[in-house]
Amino acid sequence: MRRDRRRLLAGTGAALALTLAGCKPRTTESAEGEAGAKAPAGKAEAGELHLYNWNNYLAEDTAKAFEASCRCKLVQDYYSDNEEMLAKLAAGATGYDILVPTGNAVETLIAQGALRELDRSKIKGLANLKPEFRGLFFDPENRYSIPYAYSITLIGYNKEKIEELRLPTDTWALIFEPEHLAKIEGRITVLDSQRELFAAALMYLGHSANETDEGKLKQARELILRAKPYWAAFNASSYIKELTIGNIWVAHGYSNDMFQAAADARNAGRPFSIASSTPKEGAVLAVDNFVLHKTGPRPDLAYEFVNFMLVGENSAQLSNMIGSGNVNGAAMPFIDEVVKSNRAVFPDAEGMKRLQMLKDYGRRERRVLNRLWTEVKVR
Repeated sequence: MRRDRRRLLAGTGAALALTLAGCKPRTTESAEGEAGAKAPAGKAEAGELHLYNWNNYLAEDTAKAFEASCRCKLVQDYYSDNEEMLAKLAAGATGYDILVPTGNAVETLIAQGALRELDRSKIKGLANLKPEFRGLFFDPENRYSIPYAYSITLIGYNKEKIEELRLPTDTWALIFEPEHLAKIEGRITVLDSQRELFAAALMYLGHSANETDEGKLKQARELILRAKPYWAAFNASSYIKELTIGNIWVAHGYSNDMFQAAADARNAGRPFSIASSTPKEGAVLAVDNFVLHKTGPRPDLAYEFVNFMLVGENSAQLSNMIGSGNVNGAAMPFIDEVVKSNRAVFPDAEGMKRLQMLKDYGRRERRVLNRLWTEVKVR
């Protein structure tokens, strides 16, 4: 699943002050608390924590504040999709203390025996996690993973243009049905991701996003091929800009990207606004997690980083800057109202029921989907 969807915004002085407030141990109402455990000073001063992370998925101010807190250096490498991260590790990359995989990639890493089992006695702030994000299918006892943030794959659109054309925005029909597509031909992009695009097609057809039946997967392929001539591109990287400047009117993409596109259009004084909608047929929920890789040389600093990010103020920074969904209940008081009230970022209870998380496919299913995806791309 390709996800070039994170963009870094410059932190404000107030944001830095807020983050720095989390550098010292704190007392909370939680039984476990939010305080970050300190590594031995001598080791931390000379240490480096190696984080393999999504592109720009940690605010620069937050990173600096953590370094000041732990008296260590945070070294980040970046990937743009789970497959890239898994492939690099499979090719022999070692030395990463923390990875930030999505749920289905956590499944893969656990099956490979690539992760350290967490020592819960070293983690402070687990009680801050919202109950609905604990014990998820890929790690039911949270033995290996701590949820970090989430996004929803949905539809972003030029509000004025789509309303003028009287097109529906609450359904995947907008990107799959020729009767709608004919009005926006060449002005729509879809994600360059086999799992994401097939998931949208499968849900529109009334199937699970994790459908493995080859016949139903072929139905999804035919739906995609029927719509493909109307699309401008398969695009997982620049659709935010294209939507913001008005080159495209509809984009299949991620909730935090649509949040950013709306802010960019507003700040640029565009004569239109960007809105987003979660289709009634369902959408993909992607929960990203902190996990400790077995080859990481500094698990002590890895625990300190996890503890730091479980502090409510620190966790809130990501939501405020890029509009990511937040799994941390202690963060909610520190998240800007404009973010908290955005139902594409924080769905209500009814909206959450329509969301599905992608699960890892077995070898046979991956082969089938790879073949169907190749057919989609070459035809």
